Amino acid sequence: MSETNQIKQPRPEWKRFFSQRWIVKNIPFFLFLTVLAVFYIYNGHYADKTARDINKANNDLKELKYEYKTLKSEVMFRSKQSELARAVEPVGLKEIVTPPIILGDSAGR
Repeated sequence: MSETNQIKQPRPEWKRFFSQRWIVKNIPFFLFLTVLAVFYIYNGHYADKTARDINKANNDLKELKYEYKTLKSEVMFRSKQSELARAVEPVGLKEIVTPPIILGDSAGR
């Protein structure tokens, strides 16, 4: 029985890879994987933030387009002849109903 206790059984294959020497030897690779993981997470957050900024800019652009169209239609409405006459009436200005008088002939007669 003492002979069987002295015979060493071979280590399983997976235990050979996870020895202390193997782990210390591969520390630079583990650090590289860690840096890649951090960069991957950062890139995901940056992409989300950029997408939110783009959506916000698009919404702001839509709002400004609507405001532009509203103001443009208001200016077009207020610049009509009847609206101008109504706007300057309180100041005392009145619309001319007679055509202008021609003072001289443009042909030089």
